[in-house]
Amino acid sequence: MEELLKFAPRPTGAGDMFQMLRDGQPRTRADLATATGQARSTIAARIDLLMSAGLIAPAGEATSTGGRPPATFAFNPRAKVVLAVDLGATHARIALTDLASQVLAETNAPLAIADGPRAVLGWVVENGDKLLATAERGESELAGVGVGLPGPVEHSTGHPIMPPIMPAWDDVDVPGILRRHFDVPVLVDNDVNIMALGEHRAAWQTVDNLLFVKVATGIGSGIIADSALRRGAQGAAGDLGHVAVAGAGDAPCRCGNHGCLEAVASGQAVADRLAAQGLDARRSADVVQLVRSGDLTASAAVRQAGRDIGTVLAACVSMLNPSVIVIGGILAEAGEHLIAGIREVVYRRSLPLATQHLRIVTSQTRGEAGVLGASAMAVDHVLSPASIDALI
Repeated sequence: MEELLKFAPRPTGAGDMFQMLRDGQPRTRADLATATGQARSTIAARIDLLMSAGLIAPAGEATSTGGRPPATFAFNPRAKVVLAVDLGATHARIALTDLASQVLAETNAPLAIADGPRAVLGWVVENGDKLLATAERGESELAGVGVGLPGPVEHSTGHPIMPPIMPAWDDVDVPGILRRHFDVPVLVDNDVNIMALGEHRAAWQTVDNLLFVKVATGIGSGIIADSALRRGAQGAAGDLGHVAVAGAGDAPCRCGNHGCLEAVASGQAVADRLAAQGLDARRSADVVQLVRSGDLTASAAVRQAGRDIGTVLAACVSMLNPSVIVIGGILAEAGEHLIAGIREVVYRRSLPLATQHLRIVTSQTRGEAGVLGASAMAVDHVLSPASIDALI
């Protein structure tokens, strides 16, 4: 290990040095000089720059080994704030967080993504301004905006690409529209990708390989491999809702194909099936309510949806070999029925080597995964070495 450390790259600029402080642990100038191999004078100058920008602050004194105790410095996450936006098919949530993704204020509302960019992004602007005012943070303190959308997104541009449930959004310049109001960097990604990122950062930081599955109006997944979010070549990785399922027959899917997983196992598909049997179920939330009230037909339908999802996830386990599969989305709130169906099939159909340590669990962040991930995405950008160097 010592030999490997000799050849490991060391921080060079102020932005690189700042990454060492992002864990919040106080460090002395000597600590930083030892870690970077740079002169004390260089370290002192960079600390002064970072303190002037408010990104680090004094954190008391270290234990003295003789003489005056050395001062320590640590990351100051309250220096700036970011807006984190989680937009779903029928809901919208927005939070104001600090640079450690701690939520300072938030609000949510039922809002149909099908209402179009003008209405939905107008809601984001209006409520973003309200949150800044509520938290008494000025526009100059806003560092960035992170947004999750319920459809395929080309992450490099932030443009939705032919999203099945939001046709009016195709190739819309979402970052450009929001930048015209907030005048800060705007990062946009698929909603399940940011949920995977949020769940990983908040609950599973020590897990290198994780699959997050959202089961709501639609079905999608976010892939964490080697501790990094994997989007694929065009940002379409993880779109398991449109994988064909054996036995699904000619069930029409909103993507234009037939027999997709989403067409038979999403919250909306289950609601439609129960409604056809005479139950009062118009949407995913109604299905959850029926299950919680003890309706056996609804419980059986949700468990079967879990089995259908499990058939696709069994293939994902063989391909990706995750340590943890996290099930989120509103249908995951229907007790153990969904996850029991998933486990039943995954553990039966996947190889023992891939499942001997595999955990299949419900989301620990619940409805917060999206905003936590959107915040983390924005924070990672504004606190990257290049962004820090440009700032100071």
